[in-house]
Amino acid sequence: MLERHITDWDDAYANGINIPGGERWPAAWVEPAQTYRENLVTADRGRLDIAYAEKPRNRLDLFLPQGTPKGLVIFIHGGYWLALDKSFWSHLARGPIDSGYAVAMPSYTLCPDVRISDIVREIGASISKAAALVNGPIMLTGHSAGGHLASRMVSATTPLDSALQRRIRTVVSISGLHDLRPLMKTSMNNTLKIDEPEALAESPALLYPVTGTRLIAWVGGSERSEFLRQNALLANVWTGLGAQTMAVVEPDRHHFNVVDGLAHAEHPLTRVLLS
Repeated sequence: MLERHITDWDDAYANGINIPGGERWPAAWVEPAQTYRENLVTADRGRLDIAYAEKPRNRLDLFLPQGTPKGLVIFIHGGYWLALDKSFWSHLARGPIDSGYAVAMPSYTLCPDVRISDIVREIGASISKAAALVNGPIMLTGHSAGGHLASRMVSATTPLDSALQRRIRTVVSISGLHDLRPLMKTSMNNTLKIDEPEALAESPALLYPVTGTRLIAWVGGSERSEFLRQNALLANVWTGLGAQTMAVVEPDRHHFNVVDGLAHAEHPLTRVLLS
């Protein structure tokens, strides 16, 4: 049987309008993120707006557990490389923090002020900065465009140096965008300005994984079919290229609540990230 032929690429990648009550996000994240962030700052376990490069959005927040961290989790936010910042997601540090890990959350310059390839380099710089502040293994995760960026850090042309690559234990791409070519067909690309050379250079699914990569591709079962396809794609391709991969479809989760598990230490999403 032939697969469904996509004619409306904007709808294929539209999340909020295809989720009942989807208009509640991203505003629904603001209050829990602010409350959790302020509580950690009050407890002297939160450091905000640490500069990792020179541009205004080149800042990261670092949240610390009680006692010496077991390692470092880095969460990279989504928003189609066009929107949002680190402040929407602070509450998602709770699961790793309660498990004894530090968590860094960077912002980055948004398109169209830069290209996606520039954002890749900025995220590399943010990881280098955070890694210098916390010892131990590093776990990378990110949501949507952030899932792309997390996966991109363990692609063969990663901006990370070899010593930093060796510290990365696990990567979890949540609802990640791993092949950028379909996005060239959306109206978003009027702003993203992805062209064929950039799509080929910056799509993890079109690149080799770094040797020793362990990647989990995680997606919600109620997500758009393109996100389900993109999720399976990376795990499939990288398995064939020697990486250790797993594709997980979490039932009854859509594109916005699929990240909620990170706020709970015992949730499977947090456990697999820290494993």
